[in-house]
Amino acid sequence: MIGALETTAPLTVEIDGNVATVRLRRPERANALNEAAVTGLGEFFASPPAEVRAAVLVAEGEHFCSGLDLAEHRSRSPFEAMDHSRLWHAAFDRIEHGRVPVVAALRGAVIGGGLELALTAHVRVADPTAFYSLPKGRLGIFVGGGGAVRIGRLLGPTGCER
Repeated sequence: MIGALETTAPLTVEIDGNVATVRLRRPERANALNEAAVTGLGEFFASPPAEVRAAVLVAEGEHFCSGLDLAEHRSRSPFEAMDHSRLWHAAFDRIEHGRVPVVAALRGAVIGGGLELALTAHVRVADPTAFYSLPKGRLGIFVGGGGAVRIGRLLGPTGCER
């Protein structure tokens, strides 16, 4: 195991041969993304070790990711929220446009920022428990991870119709 963080970290990276397993580790919060997790994702995908040829995004517990950690977000001023959104954009762009292909293994909640994270992967594999939602508009939260744009690109203009 290389690059693994301490056991309380919201994210760990394990490398086996040429494959990195990037694991969300906040099952008690349905793997809600806090700033430390997003920063960790951005740092890893900005400069993955040379031997890594592919990455798999997985999560502990029943849910892939329930999105933004609202408890952490509530304490931000509007300016801090904008900076936080930029952090998400930078981290997620590093995943989508990085040098390694990424597979997201989805189950349970894939909601909000979790869906945005899943959309950055090059391949998404879902088990039957996976369900999806992008509720930020209803919550009055700025869509920070680029999900609205990525969904349109993946589905195309006719895929978004009812």
